[in-house]
Amino acid sequence: MKSVTTPAKQTSYLANTMRPLLPYLNREAAGRILAGYLSSYRNRDDVVVLALPRGGVPVGFEIARALGARFDVLVVRKLGRPGQPELAMGAIAEGGICLRNRRVLAMAPVPDDVFEEVARKEREELERREVAYRGGRPPAPLEGQCVILVDDGLATGSTMRAALQALRLRKPSRIIVAVPVAPLDTTASLEGEADEVVCPAKPREFYGIGQFYEDFSQLTDEEVRGWLARSPLPASSVPLRS
Repeated sequence: MKSVTTPAKQTSYLANTMRPLLPYLNREAAGRILAGYLSSYRNRDDVVVLALPRGGVPVGFEIARALGARFDVLVVRKLGRPGQPELAMGAIAEGGICLRNRRVLAMAPVPDDVFEEVARKEREELERREVAYRGGRPPAPLEGQCVILVDDGLATGSTMRAALQALRLRKPSRIIVAVPVAPLDTTASLEGEADEVVCPAKPREFYGIGQFYEDFSQLTDEEVRGWLARSPLPASSVPLRS
């Protein structure tokens, strides 16, 4: 019979070894474990947790709840290569950010017009999701704030790089990238772009984020809205420091 690790057991394992068991049970369990690595940010009124939808939202929710931090989303879309949609040839983010993954495009070139067409379609989806998730509510004010930027994992890092570029435009005081799992070379490449990168699991053999989760089911827009609605401390609920 396959052994199942409960969230409590995973938390206990973290406390004893500071290294998580893989695979994670689900995104929520991964978020609870990741929160343990971010305890120095607990109960600070300048901390905002931003999750990349959809997969990063339950991870970010658990982190925000554990830290007593405000919670919001940062909408980013991966630009999948035609014929290989899981291979990120770039990414777009709020604020008009469009990033090309030069390494992927060097290995598998894509004509400019094809790239732009993919970006156009994804931009429409990005705008739809902004409305769907926030329902007209403006993004959280981030100037001068300490932002923890969360996803459920990283592969090439293209989506996270676009998120970082978009986030810098909003002038936070500090950006911490926090993910449960990612390849070592990806986290190393982000260390010069974020103020801190927190990733407890950096496996040598990495074929996709889903291999490190027992449950990696896709989330719906309704579930994302539900996570945001359940947040005990919404992004706009705490007065900013003067």
